[in-house]
Amino acid sequence: MRDRPRDDRRSRSDDRGQRPDRASEARPERKQDKIRVGSSRKVLEGAVNLLDAMFPSRDTGDRVRQAWMKQHHKLYDEAEREALLHTVDDVLRLRGRLDWWITGGKNGLPADARLRVAAYRILTSGAKADGLLWLFGGEDDAVGALLRRLEGHTLEHPDMPPAARHSVPDWIMPQLKHRFGADLDLELAAMLRAAPLDVRVNRLKTTREAAASALQAEGLRSQSTPFSPIGLRLSPQAYVNNTQAHGEGLVEPQDEGSQLAAQLVDAGGCKFVVDFCAGAGGKTLVLAAAMKNSGRLVAMDVSTIRLTQAKQRFRRAGVHNAETREIDGKWIKRHAEKAERVLVDAPCTGTGTWRRKPDAKWRLSQQDLNELVPRQAEILDRAARLVAPKGGRLVYVTCSVLVEENEDQVAAFLKRHPDFSLLPVNDVWAKTVGGACPVPGPYLSLSPGRHGTDGFFAAILLRS
Repeated sequence: MRDRPRDDRRSRSDDRGQRPDRASEARPERKQDKIRVGSSRKVLEGAVNLLDAMFPSRDTGDRVRQAWMKQHHKLYDEAEREALLHTVDDVLRLRGRLDWWITGGKNGLPADARLRVAAYRILTSGAKADGLLWLFGGEDDAVGALLRRLEGHTLEHPDMPPAARHSVPDWIMPQLKHRFGADLDLELAAMLRAAPLDVRVNRLKTTREAAASALQAEGLRSQSTPFSPIGLRLSPQAYVNNTQAHGEGLVEPQDEGSQLAAQLVDAGGCKFVVDFCAGAGGKTLVLAAAMKNSGRLVAMDVSTIRLTQAKQRFRRAGVHNAETREIDGKWIKRHAEKAERVLVDAPCTGTGTWRRKPDAKWRLSQQDLNELVPRQAEILDRAARLVAPKGGRLVYVTCSVLVEENEDQVAAFLKRHPDFSLLPVNDVWAKTVGGACPVPGPYLSLSPGRHGTDGFFAAILLRS
């Protein structure tokens, strides 16, 4: 079995972060309370059950978690729910390392939710194996032997291969190395940390300063995002959806990278703008504010459910110039070459969101990537038909960090469409965002390690 010095145990407090409004003198007691609650049988059993519900489900982790908690929330008090969800997120985030400890060696076992939760408790909190055997229905020679060999170790080990150390699937390591190069360790380490909560300020209703004050009045401290002039950053544990500020449409959760990508569309002053893959309308709200509620803004998607959600968000935000429409070939034909701006937030692998959606990396496969790349190309070709000649712009956005979905996709599009050219983001940054552009261009290419945002990519394509 792999050996590691017992005195090399490292604190993980930097990964988890702290609530910004937590009184310093109360921290020791609260920390002990959290340790006690997080080690309770009820919480650990609940974490196992929620993890089992997530896989092999193909639904998103957020939806599975929401449905499961709705069904079971009465079984837990607030502290137990927080501890349960924290355990689940950590196990998903660190699953590669946990699986390496569980499956390796002559006496390794196939990894499952129970073994992962037990290994997580031992390797991160120093729990004893004998105190966790109840998770398996009592004494099990193979399980007991495995868990006892983990005692005294931490998550890290010098023999751990890169994919396990960074807790990502083996198959995607070549693509990540291609994307990050010498920054690979920096970026994948950042993806293992919990993401802060970024919110976008609705300029149709308020200012950033007033929104920060409104959140402060409800006990949520924030600071301005470093790049986006319409963003506020809160702690990873913050939750704003139940606040009055959110209910009145003053703020909406949205990562800073997403805010920046939407601002680069440069929709201000335009008469006709299309958000071609609008989803639930997060970026559409940015466009509406930039247009100051004037002109025509069309949010399109293939999902009627997402478009219904978008309508609800438009009403809450006070947006009046946006309409929703399912993607339709006849409508595209009737409006060909009429839109001044077309935003394509394409379906992608979501590799840029792994720090806030750690389950997503374990759902992704090489086949998914192989299917997404031609689908993105098809969507781009359809959306390009809407772009007006002589200055119309097509803005291609993904929340992926993979070159295949980003730079390679844009290069292939430009070969198919010689009437389009690349407009460097640096050329429009001052007008649309302001301040110093954080990337050298010509693309917006953001990452957790370098910029503290989700991984986001945007390319501005100008039609001549």
